Amino acid sequence: MVTIGMNYHVLEGKEDVFEGACLKVLGVMQDADGHDDSQIFRRVDVDESAQYLIVSRWSDEDAFKTFIASDPFKKVTSWGLENVLAGRPRHTTYQEQ
Repeated sequence: MVTIGMNYHVLEGKEDVFEGACLKVLGVMQDADGHDDSQIFRRVDVDESAQYLIVSRWSDEDAFKTFIASDPFKKVTSWGLENVLAGRPRHTTYQEQ
């Protein structure tokens, strides 16, 4: 099992749009091979854009990489970069021992 942390900074005023898109992606993830569970967390700083963390558990890192290489995921991330995000997302992998 592997856990992936997906970190996003969202432009001010675009939080609802981002959250709606995340709910759609989380729905698609539920049917992805190797996906176990995902949760989204939001942190808001007064002086910065909203920050989000999606914590996602997968059978292995290859299953996650296959998902993020899929067309539906690429479409959402391309759209997000152009319209909602304050920068590129960062993904961190946590291996379970």
